[in-house]
Order: sequence, then structure tokens, then C-alpha cells
Amino acid sequence: MTPSCPLDPALQNFSGQAPLFPLPNVVLFPNAVLPLHIFEPRYRQMTADALAGERLIAMSLLTPGWQSSTDTLPPIHPMVGLGRIIAHEQLDDGRYMLVLRGIARARVLYEPVVDLPYRIGQLDLCHELVPATADFDRQSRGEEITSLFCKLFPGAEFQRLVQQAMSVDLPLGSICDVIASALPIQPAVAQLLLDELNSDLRSQMLWQLLKRLERPEPVSSTSTIPFPPRFSAN
Repeated sequence: MTPSCPLDPALQNFSGQAPLFPLPNVVLFPNAVLPLHIFEPRYRQMTADALAGERLIAMSLLTPGWQSSTDTLPPIHPMVGLGRIIAHEQLDDGRYMLVLRGIARARVLYEPVVDLPYRIGQLDLCHELVPATADFDRQSRGEEITSLFCKLFPGAEFQRLVQQAMSVDLPLGSICDVIASALPIQPAVAQLLLDELNSDLRSQMLWQLLKRLERPEPVSSTSTIPFPPRFSAN
């Protein structure tokens, strides 16, 4: 099994640390785009510091039971989605509107003690793994996953946008990440897909998930998940 998909150029001089932005319902995949509304003072500072530095933020999913945790740092899943700020606007009252683009998976090794109001993670960047051989055709699976997704979310314009996004000859793992980021699934399920570095296994997980979603009535493209996505608030 060999690493695939070289790291994003934005990570060539990565320091190894990034702000952690823990939320209970957001998982950021590589190649996905995430809009965020930043209004808490601590995360305004986080945003300002990120913009002044490497423009990186690690989206981390809180683990179940975080609401009742007495820990000042509620536990998070160790695998995070590292994103780069690709657009931002600071409003007159100090709030920020951000757009993050997922650029890598990363594992939180530990959280350094810092004199900051927000959390910092020491990260280990994770390469996607592609087995040397597969017992299925990867191109066909990518096409089937895309077709199933379009079937579940009908709409001529929507399908055109999806097909256009898939037409740039993305590898199977990237196709899975793009599709997974748009699915109305539970955060815990999304986290399982983020955790899986083996692109073949991740494609199997996603294919099985889409087949299960296909059996009930097809999900409306406007009922559960908006497209384009709404801004997520912290």
C-alpha cells in the first residue's frame, strides 16, 4: 500500500501546529468547501491569528457526551480536517465570514499548553493510502458513487454541477470526500469516513451508505441538506 495524492502546496512549509475549532456537528473533508460564521470572541481572535499566519484551521468533531464533560477542553476525535481560509470578510462588529477549503486529513498528537483563548493542536499530516491492486475498477466505482448521489439528489442544475466537479479526473478517494461532504449524514458517520485513510475501503463504505439511502424514498435535494450549504455558526 502506497501513499497517494501529494499534500497541498499550502502545506509545504507547514509548522505542524494549527488552531483547533471544535464543533459538535461539522466534519471537514479534503477538497470540500465549508462556510463559517465566526462570532465568539475567542474564535474571532483565532481567525485573526490564522489570517496573520498560515491561514489554517483544523476542524475537529467533539466526541459524544461533550455537553456533560467537566473538562475545560472537551474531548475531540483525533482525526481532524485541516482547512485553509480561501475567503474572508470581517464585519463592522468584529464578526467574520469565512470560507475554508479542506486540504488534508491530520491527526492530533497533543495539544500544547498555550496562553490563548482557543485550542492549538500539534498535528501529524495523514497521507491517503491506495492499495497496489484492487478487486474492483476504481473508475467505475467513482462513476457509480457519483451516479447514486445524483439519483438521491435530483435536479438538473444540481446534477450538472456535480458532474462538472467530477469531470476533472479526480482520484477515487477525492471523489468520495467531495460526495461525503455533501451528504446529510450524522456527524459520527462522517467522522468514520474521515478516519479511513485507505481510499478503496472508504469508497466501499460510501458506496454501501449510498445504497442504503437509495432503498427508502429518494432524498429531496432541498429537504435535508441545502445546496449551496448555509454558513455554519460557531
